[in-house]
Amino acid sequence: MSAIRPKRILVVALRRLGDVLLTTPLIRSFKRAWPDAAIDALVFEGTEGILAGNPDLADVIAMPARPGGKEALALVRRLWRRYDLAISTQSGDRPTFYAWAAGHHSVGFVDGSGVLARLKRIALTHPVDLVRDSHRVREVLLLSDALDVAPVAELVAPQGPPPRTAPRGPYAVIHPVPMFRYKRWTDQGWRSLAAGLGARGLAVVTTGGPGEGAQLDAIFEARPDMTRLEGALSWPELAALIKGASVYVGPDTSVTHLAAATGTPTVALYGPTDPHLWGPWPSGGLDPQWAAAGTIQRRGNVWLVQNPLPCLPCQQEGCLRRIDSHSQCLDELTVGRVLDAVDAALAPSARRSSGVAG
Repeated sequence: MSAIRPKRILVVALRRLGDVLLTTPLIRSFKRAWPDAAIDALVFEGTEGILAGNPDLADVIAMPARPGGKEALALVRRLWRRYDLAISTQSGDRPTFYAWAAGHHSVGFVDGSGVLARLKRIALTHPVDLVRDSHRVREVLLLSDALDVAPVAELVAPQGPPPRTAPRGPYAVIHPVPMFRYKRWTDQGWRSLAAGLGARGLAVVTTGGPGEGAQLDAIFEARPDMTRLEGALSWPELAALIKGASVYVGPDTSVTHLAAATGTPTVALYGPTDPHLWGPWPSGGLDPQWAAAGTIQRRGNVWLVQNPLPCLPCQQEGCLRRIDSHSQCLDELTVGRVLDAVDAALAPSARRSSGVAG
């Protein structure tokens, strides 16, 4: 155990939603080590919902992604030496600066050996070398190792009451539209999957962001047998909806990471992204690590589905190297393979071994 006995801790996580969720094991590790400490998180506006109801946090501070000069100065004044310990979960200049400014003791990643890297090693009381060939959860838990704090590799999903709109019978949740086109499966694939889920006796619930209605209209047209909840749920409601589902199916997106964290049988459709680094983290932990490529891999409550072309995973923004690109690996992923994973996830034996109640 570290000689530090902090009463106030700040965790800086200035990234997208999924990455903020993947920092919750680090927060839990600190709360287990120092149960009387008040832990705050500093995140970008628009990502704070993924931490709603987190029992390990005292407060969540949301900042603009691109603050003006006055906003940045006001934030520094608010944070200045307010914490006994501040942790940057990234090696970037801005999160490292906020951790240094906020904490009497500071911990953070340092990448490289240039001038800025050397300055960060001087500024941080506990600099940690960035390790690239590791899953993001294991990577952030290196920060607990630096403080001799036992790592707790548990994601913490948003917590709150379930939505009133959840179906009463067995249902599946699907999340067809990721933020970026290059992570998206085909429209026909989603239509065939929805039909297959219905044939298996499941009501189908679609989720999505508030601006994704038109894309879902294009995929599913008018289907009275489907419950559409895009833009209708808070993060805690979404977590509760997924937790009550028989199965969840989605692409590489924050909602799929959330589904894995709830313990629900989760089928994750992966294309260019390397799951060895960014695969869903099952509710019971990840052991062994995801292989970089395969057909259907299973870890705990998660089935990861890929179309292993020779270039997979390319770790690029699709075949055209831009966020609105197609990805051949996903375009050619068959519904048969996805339904094979769904059937495996729905099997009673799979639910028992995942620790999921029937």
